[in-house]
Amino acid sequence: MNCHCSNCRRTTGSAFKPIAGIRHEQFRLVKGAEAMLIYGNPDETHDVHCGTCGSLVYSVVREGAYAHVPMGTLVDAPTIRPTAHIFVGSKAPWYEITDDLPQYREFPEE
Repeated sequence: MNCHCSNCRRTTGSAFKPIAGIRHEQFRLVKGAEAMLIYGNPDETHDVHCGTCGSLVYSVVREGAYAHVPMGTLVDAPTIRPTAHIFVGSKAPWYEITDDLPQYREFPEE
């Protein structure tokens, strides 16, 4: 999804954050955990940044249930593509969505 919430805009410095979501218990950082910096509550919602370069590596969201990986941080081209725009109710007023993906005011119902 492309997330337009104010938190994603703040952490990326851009109009939205393309994310790949995964259940947090299925997510595993395989290398470099000792160099990560956590911003927010480590037991709930937080952002994890690389301690070396400062890049956002992933965010833990939805009361700690999911990890959102910014697709721009992936080394290889992702095999998935965004399927929707979320939190468009709080998108940057200066940004216009020009594709035909579904748009949701907040998070879509599961």
